[in-house]
Amino acid sequence: MQIVCLDLEGVLIPEIWVEFAARTGIDALRRTTRDEPDYDVLMRYRLDILREHKLGLPDIQAVIADMGPMPGAKDFLDALRDTFQVVILSDTFYDFAKPMMDQLGRPTLFCHRLEADANGFLVNYHLRMPNQKQEAVRRFKELNFKTIAAGDSYNDTTMLGEANAGILFCPPDNVIREFPQYPVVRDYDALMSEILSASARIGI
Repeated sequence: MQIVCLDLEGVLIPEIWVEFAARTGIDALRRTTRDEPDYDVLMRYRLDILREHKLGLPDIQAVIADMGPMPGAKDFLDALRDTFQVVILSDTFYDFAKPMMDQLGRPTLFCHRLEADANGFLVNYHLRMPNQKQEAVRRFKELNFKTIAAGDSYNDTTMLGEANAGILFCPPDNVIREFPQYPVVRDYDALMSEILSASARIGI
């Protein structure tokens, strides 16, 4: 009885905020959880910049509508779901994710929600619960599931540490340096191989 928990952005889809930064020319929005380990600091920073530039939820959703999953992500996810139960644990928002989930075959997703005013400007964000990635893995283990987790950023490392096996997928060098205990893979074939190896190692 095993569950594989995957991060979303940087693992299955491009980083939404980075793509939005590229399309708007606002380089300050390129900052992600790869750079800032404190998620609240990062989100307050983003909301301030959006307010300054008078950009709202519809502007971000328009960018997401033109994005697609990373090359090979759908095939990888389909193959993974043939063997394992899979849950996507992400610090993105349901308000962002639906188009991508449709393209990925609607896998199970746990994430957060945004709050916008009547004009579509973002005024707040609401966590589903604090540290939800780690807490979800912990609860799966309490339900007697062995867990394998894969992610790419600082905000994935507590999930990786809580899991029975953790894997870094295409992480930046700073995350590799700070978390050398996790194997690093850089493509979907290697990720599948590492998941299968972990599955055999941790048992059912």
